[in-house]
Amino acid sequence: MSIYTTFDQAITYNESEIKTLFANAKGWEGKYRQIMLLGKQLPALADEYKQDTHLVKGCESQVWLHFQIQDEKNRGYQFAADSDARIVKGLVIVILAAFNHKTAQQISDFDIEGYFAELDLLKHLSPSRSNGIHAIVQAIREI
Repeated sequence: MSIYTTFDQAITYNESEIKTLFANAKGWEGKYRQIMLLGKQLPALADEYKQDTHLVKGCESQVWLHFQIQDEKNRGYQFAADSDARIVKGLVIVILAAFNHKTAQQISDFDIEGYFAELDLLKHLSPSRSNGIHAIVQAIREI
């Protein structure tokens, strides 16, 4: 059974592709538009994963996070998430692109602050959105 409502809806972006999308966006308005477009692409989680046990604490919006080990040998993780807010859905794709298909060590070592800085992301978000993004990152790292 898929963690998404249908198996073919898995997110396929990686951090390099996200960086390219943001680099090609014109100013903050273009980046905001890109986030909203990404949010439309986030597949819905299956209802069984939209439970309190999968809810990320510290987010203003509701965000559910689930994972599965993609490759037992290399211990690569595949994350899935959903939110009740469209902009957060886009931000979730940005975050998941940085962490999907990586090992626990790679996730721990990944410079997420540098990634966000390169995307010129956090300074344009409200403090509560920034805190929510960091809560999602922390939840992934705790897994």
